[in-house]
Amino acid sequence: MIPCLPFGRTGHESSRVIFGAAALGKVTQEEADLGLAEILAAGVNHVDTAPSYGESELRLGPWMEKHRHEVFLATKTLERTKGKALDELKKSLERLRTDRVDLFQLHCLVEAADWETAMGNGGALEAAIEAKEKGLTRFIGVTGHGPAAAAMHAKSLARFPFDSVLLPCNYAVLRDPAYAADFESLVGICRSRGVAVQTIKAAARRPLGESPRRFHTWYEPLEDPADVSRAVRFVLSRPGLFLNTAGDLRILRLILDAAARPLAAPTDAEMAEMAARLGLASPFAK
Repeated sequence: MIPCLPFGRTGHESSRVIFGAAALGKVTQEEADLGLAEILAAGVNHVDTAPSYGESELRLGPWMEKHRHEVFLATKTLERTKGKALDELKKSLERLRTDRVDLFQLHCLVEAADWETAMGNGGALEAAIEAKEKGLTRFIGVTGHGPAAAAMHAKSLARFPFDSVLLPCNYAVLRDPAYAADFESLVGICRSRGVAVQTIKAAARRPLGESPRRFHTWYEPLEDPADVSRAVRFVLSRPGLFLNTAGDLRILRLILDAAARPLAAPTDAEMAEMAARLGLASPFAK
């Protein structure tokens, strides 16, 4: 079984592997139900989705009617203004067939102009605060992709006491000295304030570029079980971090298997060998 850890200061003991429900964006309901049964069997009790993840919320809806009480449920908004963000949340609740989520996140908030709008008067942050006051969400988070994510999350936490952050973490991105410094600084801030740190792209190999798309991920993923295991252990051997699974059910199974085993950290030599052999590259690259 996958171990659990306090999800920041929320009071919820979340599985250290969080189901990234982008994996349900392009599957049938039958395939979704099989994947969801698998996460429950593995001990995953935290589900993360978004309206932008294709059919994900619709695929989760029938399952949530039966299992809502068993999971911590998170969704997001890409809207930057209050009215649109509230409308999007209400539509998400309809699709998810529930009256509230546990975590409502301002999604991919890394661009300066978007940040000013979302965090300003009449912005999406006000929607999240109102949603919490009305009982539509219990907690509020912020997510980000790209090389500015860690620094922008620190800026967001200076403006508002978010309950969680979400950002990339893997061997390749942490080889970038600037990103690594921002990431470590953010983790320190979050640890001191009881903010949960969710990570994404653990199993990323490189940007897709011109490569054919064989998976439903936004990057070329690792596929060999031993390599996935190293990547998972690289993230989960760090205290306090959560790992959000990749956006494809085939990779989900490899991640769940890796996370259920002892999480001894891979050595620097092991990670360097894998990076050289596979040509690991930051998913930030063009």
